[in-house]
Amino acid sequence: MKPTHTNHTDPSTDHIASSHAASPPSAGDVLQLLIRTTHRLHTQFEDHLSSLGIPAYLTGPRVRVLIAIEEAGTIRMSELAQKLGIKARTVTQFVDALEQEKMLTRTSDPDDRRATFLQLTEIAPALITKARAAMSLASEQVLQDLPPEGRRQLLNLLLTL
Repeated sequence: MKPTHTNHTDPSTDHIASSHAASPPSAGDVLQLLIRTTHRLHTQFEDHLSSLGIPAYLTGPRVRVLIAIEEAGTIRMSELAQKLGIKARTVTQFVDALEQEKMLTRTSDPDDRRATFLQLTEIAPALITKARAAMSLASEQVLQDLPPEGRRQLLNLLLTL
C-alpha cells in the first residue's frame, strides 16, 4: 500500500501521516489509526442503517447477533456466545433487547433445562437483508480510495494480527 495519500478528516492523526513518510509508524500509531478507522466504519454503518429505515434499536452489534442466528437457523445462547467470541452475559443483554423488539424468540431445550434456543421471528430476515446492504455500502465508502491490490494487502495484514 502506498502511504502517500491520506483520506481522513481527523487532524489528531496528521502527525501519524506526516511522520510515516520519515520513519516507520509506531505500533501505537497503527493501532490508534485502526481503532479510529473501525469507529468511522461503525458510524457510517449506523448512518446507512438509519437511511434505509432500519429502527434505531437495531445497532451493528445486534445485527451481528441476528446474522449469526440466521446462519445457524436455531442456536443455543451458549453456542452463540462462543461463535461471536463474546461473554454469555453480553449475549443475554442482546437477546433481551432483540426479544423485546420481537426480532427473535427463545425456547427451552427439552433435553437440557439450563439451555435456551434462539430463533428469528418472521420480521427479522427482511431487516437483516437491509442491514447487510447498509454494511456493504458503508464498507465501500470507507475503502473507496483503496485500490483492489491495496484491499488485498490490507486483508492479508489484518489476517496476520
